[in-house]
Amino acid sequence: MPDAGDDCELAADRRRGSNFGWSLGMVLRRWHDHVEEALKDLPHGSRGYHILAVVVHEEVPTQGALATRLVIDRSVLTYVIDDLENAGLIERQLDPRDRRARRIVATERGRQALVDAERRVAHAEDHVLGGLPEEERDAFRNFAERAAEAIHTAAPGTDPCAAVTSVLPPAAQPAS
Repeated sequence: MPDAGDDCELAADRRRGSNFGWSLGMVLRRWHDHVEEALKDLPHGSRGYHILAVVVHEEVPTQGALATRLVIDRSVLTYVIDDLENAGLIERQLDPRDRRARRIVATERGRQALVDAERRVAHAEDHVLGGLPEEERDAFRNFAERAAEAIHTAAPGTDPCAAVTSVLPPAAQPAS
């Protein structure tokens, strides 16, 4: 049995995949730290970024559908949308098919802010994955996205925010 203090043995053990959760946690913690810093001027940081990205890049018909897509509690989503709207990045519009429903639409300012935010997130992600060659970074992102979509398809109620906060140290967890 290798000595727990033997870094070479622990590194070899990790390469065999026995610490997959540890590996994901390390990447997620580092991603969270760098992306939150990169998005500190965007309301609600990465959560606001994800909402803005879905609103711009996907056809999510209503606020309720947005909550379902991102697995965000509707009451929490309301506050985030309020802040994004107050910042002039999105607006609520009546859904022409259902006047009780609201569509969330990016403003021109919101679209421009997303382009800038996407550039900053890509830079932060390159920093996080900087120990890997570029083609491996791209492969990692692709595999992670495919795995996440498969998980979301199989279990659409899986809360990604709960997954993030479950691996973050208490001091790094966002306030509710």
